Amino acid sequence: MMKTEIKVEKQDPVRNFRRVFNLMKRSIGRIIVGQSEVIDQVLICFLARGHALLEGVPGLGKTLLVKSLSRVLGFDFKRIQFTPDLMPADIIGTQLVTQDQQGVKCFKFSPGPLFTNIVLADEINRATPRTQSALLEAMEECQVTVGRESKPLQRPFFVLATQNPIEMEGTYPLPEAQVDRFLMKIFIDYPSDDEVAEILRRTTEGEERSLRPLFPPEEAGEVVGAMQRLVREVLVSRPVRRYVIALVSATRPSGRKDRGGEVPAVDRYVEYGSSPRGAQAMILAAKVVALINGRVNVSYRDVEQVLFPALNHRLVLNFEAEADRVSRRDILLDILGRVRREGGGRALGAS
Repeated sequence: MMKTEIKVEKQDPVRNFRRVFNLMKRSIGRIIVGQSEVIDQVLICFLARGHALLEGVPGLGKTLLVKSLSRVLGFDFKRIQFTPDLMPADIIGTQLVTQDQQGVKCFKFSPGPLFTNIVLADEINRATPRTQSALLEAMEECQVTVGRESKPLQRPFFVLATQNPIEMEGTYPLPEAQVDRFLMKIFIDYPSDDEVAEILRRTTEGEERSLRPLFPPEEAGEVVGAMQRLVREVLVSRPVRRYVIALVSATRPSGRKDRGGEVPAVDRYVEYGSSPRGAQAMILAAKVVALINGRVNVSYRDVEQVLFPALNHRLVLNFEAEADRVSRRDILLDILGRVRREGGGRALGAS
């Protein structure tokens, strides 16, 4: 039996959470050069029981990142290459006609690649809307429906989808309802020159780096499950909760006029703002950040740290924003500044 590299301290779950998180990050960093913030956000999303949408040009290590996460934890991993001819049954599974020893024919379910712990939906926007929608039930309910039966998926279940922002020919943009199912949308930027040099050294000079699971197979699910449950127990004060509500409300056109505070950039450039699911995403992600920092309560800074990945994909911009080259990040920065100046949660809910 493989020995666990770390000692799980049940008496101090917060300290143990930090140690396991940092060890996972360091282990993945042995394979992925740089991208520290991206690794943080992927792990935050995973521990919050959410799903992540990664956007970046080809060759930035999106697939390698997901593979590294699965190897570090020792979980099952499946990669699905989304293409225009991919059918829902190709990812969910299908009923096959089989014959038993007595010659009686019956249907037997053959599970698809969704029946795993970690799924990489590579270039998800290349599949048709029909196939994209096959992921919705799996992401929201952790189950799939085949015929008249609902079949549960393995837990933990984590979908990490990727899309290429520069090659739009032959793609099917994800509908807003499906984009909203992702807890975070994470952008992967180009590495620095020094990081490119390190990548070249590792990949062109014969150096081999391998990862081994941090836990024995029988312990991995228990440890991760305990960490995910601990996230739900982190405290959120009323002022912080009201601060999150103020930020989400400010993403909606004219959404703050009833409190005397307008955000001109929102009224001018935003067609639709975030739903309550955006507030849920911010709270859950901020809880993970609080635990990483060794606290059992969420602070304003924790909320602000997850603002962009939790809300950037929940704003629908109009044509004027594209014409003026205004990004979602620009609008969220404007919202953050105005909510801060108006008092945010302190003014709305401190008691």
